[in-house]
Amino acid sequence: MDSIIEIQGKQLKLSNLDKILYPAAGFTKQQIIDYYVRIAPAMLPHLKHRPLTRKRYPNGVDEEFFYEKNAPQHRPDWVKTVPIWSEGNRRTVHYILADDLATLVWLANLAAIELHPSLSLAKEIGCPTMMVFDLDPGPPANIVQCCQVAMWLREIFHHFNLRSFPKTSGSKGLQIYVPLNTPVDYDQTKAFARALAQWLEDEHPDMVVSDMKKKVRTGKVFVDWSQNDEHKTTIAVYSLRARERPAVSTPIMWAEVERATKKKEAGLLVLEAAQTIMRVEKMGDLFAPLLTLKQRLPDLKKVTQPVAVGRQTPAPTPLVRVQNSRKSVGHGASEEDQASRTPRAHKARRKV
Repeated sequence: MDSIIEIQGKQLKLSNLDKILYPAAGFTKQQIIDYYVRIAPAMLPHLKHRPLTRKRYPNGVDEEFFYEKNAPQHRPDWVKTVPIWSEGNRRTVHYILADDLATLVWLANLAAIELHPSLSLAKEIGCPTMMVFDLDPGPPANIVQCCQVAMWLREIFHHFNLRSFPKTSGSKGLQIYVPLNTPVDYDQTKAFARALAQWLEDEHPDMVVSDMKKKVRTGKVFVDWSQNDEHKTTIAVYSLRARERPAVSTPIMWAEVERATKKKEAGLLVLEAAQTIMRVEKMGDLFAPLLTLKQRLPDLKKVTQPVAVGRQTPAPTPLVRVQNSRKSVGHGASEEDQASRTPRAHKARRKV
């Protein structure tokens, strides 16, 4: 079933609308498009002006997928793109900017189920507007354990007078965002995130790990600090995920994090497309502060451990372990991360 539609004066052809892309749920491409149309007022401000990586599932979530960074040649002429130099590939990548509803629908029609934007705006690709912590549980741990770690992080942020905002990953974990919207670069956000992850691991070795190796994650929560990198992207708020059912990366309230921890019910934070739409209609966009709230990271060189999380006495020792040495990346850092830590001056050419 194909159809031609017009959105805000832009025409596009929709194809195979009855194709089932979530077999277990019987969820079709038409339903995916409908979801993105309905969530667009809340979602588009978080995508606007950000280079977008797409994860496409042309034959459904159970079949092969591929990542797509470059804009396809067959795109409509009204789809905006931005050229960004890729140091790793030694070429310019033309990223799509999902700045309007027509582009969002066009992407959904391509079965770009998952949308992964940069933490930066295209015009300042080396300057993230936020910091993110991806909490990934290693079975048998689940999102309940992630909630406990998230509350420890919130306590640390509170000490630094930083507000933080949780959302489900739409998969098995939780993600915590700290809006910045002030001058900062990835060296600063990544160093700060890594320091907190390593410190939490020291404080709670039975539950937290900052090491990227999967073999050490069993039964623990991996606090992934490495997402704070101009070469990486994180699943967009309100994006569908390619799971068995149409789960969504959904903003949640801290009260919901606390309740899930208390009741130890992982299912409380599994939110699908219809639920997310109803939540936005009722609560509005819980992630709206990410767009405007201005916060500054403390200077790591002057920071000592903020609090002994979960204890009654303060921790007097330095928060930073290895930040003053670019050669010392910290245990568990990947080769990619070590390579990304080579000191470099800001260049006129943008990099990804």
